[in-house]
Amino acid sequence: MANDGFSVGGGLMQALKTRMHYQQSRQKILAENVANADSPGFRPVDLKPASADPTRAGVAVARTSAGHMSLTSGNGGFDGTGAPRFETTPNGNAVNLEDEMLKVAQNQSDYQLAASLYSKGLGLMKIAIGKGR
Repeated sequence: MANDGFSVGGGLMQALKTRMHYQQSRQKILAENVANADSPGFRPVDLKPASADPTRAGVAVARTSAGHMSLTSGNGGFDGTGAPRFETTPNGNAVNLEDEMLKVAQNQSDYQLAASLYSKGLGLMKIAIGKGR
């Protein structure tokens, strides 16, 4: 039998660890985008977010009213047809510093949230086994 931590919190803790690893990797890529803001011909890149498809996780969301948004119909009820930004400098660089810094700030906030939840989960597990407080 494999040991995944505590059976109750093992899945959540693993998901938080995975999320923090994703945020760390994304931070590195976003930092490279900012660092190359003046490099001729540089195109910014970003990591693809992890799938948040509830049907993959075996969770079904019930719609109790026809007016409720559906998670299975395309984009979850949000209009993603906003005008894409195409800003390219004459030297071919397509990095928009404002957009990149917004992504960095959001990424940092997401990482801090996951780290805080992970820390709280560890604290709760310590309390449960009698080694905390």
